[in-house]
Amino acid sequence: MKKEEVKEIPVYVFMGFLGSGKTQFAKDTLIKQGFTEGQKTLLLVCEDGEEEYDADELKAKNIDIEYITEENLTTDHLLDISRKYQPENVMIEYNGMWELDRIFNIRVPKGWTVVQVISFVDATTFDVYVNNMKKVMMDQLRNADMIIFNRCDENTKKAEYRRSIRAVNRRAQIIFENLNGESDNGMGEEIELPFDTSGPRIELAEEDFGLFYADAADNPDKYVGKQIHFKAQVHKPSNYSKQTFVPGRFAMTCCAADIAFVGFKCYYGGAKSLKDRDWVMVEGTIQKEFYPEFQGEGPVIYADSVAMTSPAADDLVYFTY
Repeated sequence: MKKEEVKEIPVYVFMGFLGSGKTQFAKDTLIKQGFTEGQKTLLLVCEDGEEEYDADELKAKNIDIEYITEENLTTDHLLDISRKYQPENVMIEYNGMWELDRIFNIRVPKGWTVVQVISFVDATTFDVYVNNMKKVMMDQLRNADMIIFNRCDENTKKAEYRRSIRAVNRRAQIIFENLNGESDNGMGEEIELPFDTSGPRIELAEEDFGLFYADAADNPDKYVGKQIHFKAQVHKPSNYSKQTFVPGRFAMTCCAADIAFVGFKCYYGGAKSLKDRDWVMVEGTIQKEFYPEFQGEGPVIYADSVAMTSPAADDLVYFTY
């Protein structure tokens, strides 16, 4: 007997703290813009927000709504709901205070496939949440495909916020919306860097690698063709060729418990002689290429020389100065 083919059911996840704009976005997307085009859609709501849904309005668009508590966010309950509604699309408005592992690691009904994760941030409270709930906030940003800062004004530190996000998430599209809901990509605001990028050569101080990484990841064209000289540690991913490695640094991305290695691919003929954790001075030229894991282009380095050197004074780099 031929095995029955499982139909893919796209799942869209909205994340963010209470008041971040998730519900308003969902209402605009589902009702005003008709995103699901009349397909049978299931909306799972994991919190009671400031904005409320009109069940009749949703029903007119062929959208069913179910409210989920933390206790009933289980495989069995999701299976029951899936059988009840048999949706063609699923939208999940996730509670920003719940652990993300619950939604990403739970076994979902067959065919349910997460195709997009959108994180919403109230720009007026971003600094407060980062200062008081940094790990929770950064977990949301790290897992997002799109990040929307709303309620932006002339005081919103767009460049600084972009840099903070690029420290933990290179692939996400970042959107800034003003009080009228109009979008602004925030790329026009330049932030002063502690190293000079105006000339053909960049000399990085040990402590500036994190800032270079974040800015180059977000603005690769700015660095293409430039010579660079910097201190780094060696990382040799198992899936890289013998002529490539990653010179980078361990960086504190949100808290002492959340440290990641960050760096860009480097092509170097003598890479096979290098070992993980070696400290090296790298001299080379920056170019860019497509990174499949980040779904876009990013910087790469073609090294002219890689020399062994002493460790940096501080094991970690940061994304502020």
